Amino acid sequence: MVVSEGRVVTTAASKYLQQLCKHFRHKVDVDFDATRGRVDFPFGDCRLEAQADELIMRCEAPDAEASARMQSVLTIHLERFAWREKAVVTWAAEAAPQARVAG
Repeated sequence: MVVSEGRVVTTAASKYLQQLCKHFRHKVDVDFDATRGRVDFPFGDCRLEAQADELIMRCEAPDAEASARMQSVLTIHLERFAWREKAVVTWAAEAAPQARVAG
């Protein structure tokens, strides 16, 4: 499992979270309110959180290729929606939890 987190510094985090979720719900399963969202892509899942000054997108994908695809889809759409403020998404990989081996 590949886990990544995208962050966007913006005071319009709730607006962008809702725009993304409304856009994607036409093709995939989505659940959201003003501060939290969930988008279940065929190639992975993303949880979104709107804070006062930042949008956080935490994504899980089965492999690096699917993770890159999800990051690309989210970045392209967010940049399109936030073109006025020229929003920049900063992605960071997270270490996936290690399975414990009984021994």
